[in-house]
Amino acid sequence: MSNTRQVKITDVILRDAHQSLIATRMRTEDMLPICDKLDQVGYWSLEVWGGATFDTCVRFLKEDPWERLRQLRAALPNTRLQMLLRGQNLLGYRHYADDVVEAFVDKAAKNGIDVFRVFDALNDVRNLETAMKAVKKAGKHAQGTLCYTTSPVHTPETFVKLAKALRDMGADSIAIKDMAGLLTPYATYDLVTALKAELDLPIVLHSHATAGLAQLCQLKAIEAGADHIDTAISSFAGGTSHPATEAQVAALKGTGYDTGLDLELLTEIADYFREIRKKYHQFESEFTREDISVQINQVPGGMMSNLANQLKEQNALDKIRDVFAEIPRVRKDLGYPPLVTPTSQIVGTQAVYNILSGERYKTITNEVKRYLRGGYGAAPAPVDEQLLKKAIGNESVDVGRPADLLQPELNALRSEIGSLAESEEDVLTYAMFPDLGREFLQQRADGNLKPEELLPADVENGANLAQAGASEFKIDVHGEIYDIAITGVGDYGAGKRKIYLSLDGVPEEVVFEPTNEFVSQGSSGRKHASEPGHVTTAMPGNIFEILVKQGDVVEAGQALLVAEAMKMETEIHANIAGTVSAIHVKKGDRVTPGEVLMEIS
Repeated sequence: MSNTRQVKITDVILRDAHQSLIATRMRTEDMLPICDKLDQVGYWSLEVWGGATFDTCVRFLKEDPWERLRQLRAALPNTRLQMLLRGQNLLGYRHYADDVVEAFVDKAAKNGIDVFRVFDALNDVRNLETAMKAVKKAGKHAQGTLCYTTSPVHTPETFVKLAKALRDMGADSIAIKDMAGLLTPYATYDLVTALKAELDLPIVLHSHATAGLAQLCQLKAIEAGADHIDTAISSFAGGTSHPATEAQVAALKGTGYDTGLDLELLTEIADYFREIRKKYHQFESEFTREDISVQINQVPGGMMSNLANQLKEQNALDKIRDVFAEIPRVRKDLGYPPLVTPTSQIVGTQAVYNILSGERYKTITNEVKRYLRGGYGAAPAPVDEQLLKKAIGNESVDVGRPADLLQPELNALRSEIGSLAESEEDVLTYAMFPDLGREFLQQRADGNLKPEELLPADVENGANLAQAGASEFKIDVHGEIYDIAITGVGDYGAGKRKIYLSLDGVPEEVVFEPTNEFVSQGSSGRKHASEPGHVTTAMPGNIFEILVKQGDVVEAGQALLVAEAMKMETEIHANIAGTVSAIHVKKGDRVTPGEVLMEIS
């Protein structure tokens, strides 16, 4: 076999595999017991951090993500640890000032990261400069990344040009990040061949198995000269995850590309994770299975599982196919951005609004407006002119590097979080997610870090409601039938218990006390909107900001509130001109469609 070489393996079991299949819910306690065996395998690296893991640790698991990294570093002394870094976005959903990017990379390196896979959702190299320099300064491996997608403007020549720019920034290797499983075997061969002809750098293929083609793509990539592939141990492989590690090791065994990895040891690791996966059964989704339609809607694995979870929470899971069909239309309108965080959330959330409101762009999220203003970088292709005018009117579009508009912010962040931050890492946690980070650090200070509950494997519908996370049933009250669905449970503090449910399709949060007294958190006693001056929302979410006060005179179309849904912010506008006569919400309140949030007279 000509041009033979040992193919190197990065296993994504501790990050992307569970992000793609169980909404990133695997806990550190389930990772550490198997680390000794993982460390013996001889992987080139293990992906353990970045992506959505940081958010999920703080938001749901109530784990310190930095402590997770330190524990994994100690448990995996012989294996490179790798993370996924969103360039100027780091691990959050906005661009951060350069001083925050530099500090974050420095701390990540010191806490245990050896390989930084750095990408930008728009493939705008200006958004990668600071992070790449910081990785090189820390003396770590900088893996420049091509976010693969298909469109009239995404060609092999486009990707080769991008790869050369990354090489010139000091990239030690180049990763093809096929987050949605869009590559086909022969397109892969052509792309890797083109890259190898122009660059003398290792080429890595990261391709999700969503379309069922990733194994074939990896084989053709290897034949074309690729040096590394990303795989997932078989118990967390396939579907919207990745090709199985054992299968690829077996396929290459005895060839010039032999990985040298021990199949028996890998099988033992797979057996361990097969049992662990059962623990997280409540986060499994039918929408994370293999589906060739990804070649049409382009929804990446992590986005698909999260969209399914979010629509389920809003009692709108029946609309998911409509949302998938809308996503490529929104993507075209926005100039064909690759669908990867944060653009996947930007496009996906806008598609949800378009479907649930019954009118395209009736509501336009703040993130779409920011994107159209150039706030995330340059769109790969021209955006829809009508949408641009509707979203930002006559405002100018910034064509510079977005981070150039940001002033240094690290000192201000240190001051804002104050004594709650016990370390520089805590300041960076707050920087990533200000409200969520502050809440996490406060709960830690109060000794009240309680993760969301996991359902026992044997819980069935109709089981103990205090444990059931997806029970559905009907109740009869004096001849009136009500459909009840319990969608989640959690602690609320002071002996109270929070249960998430929907009543005839309307999402609610109910807090129960030991005396059986309860208060609805969902409607909070708010009346149903019935007049033009009643301000309401089109989507369930939380109040992020109140922009006016009682007595203010407002114009029709003026922004009154900012709501947060699906990690995206959306303004709620006045339907009429008048005076704000009543405000029925405060920051942080949960709101549902149809409730009166504010009144204008």
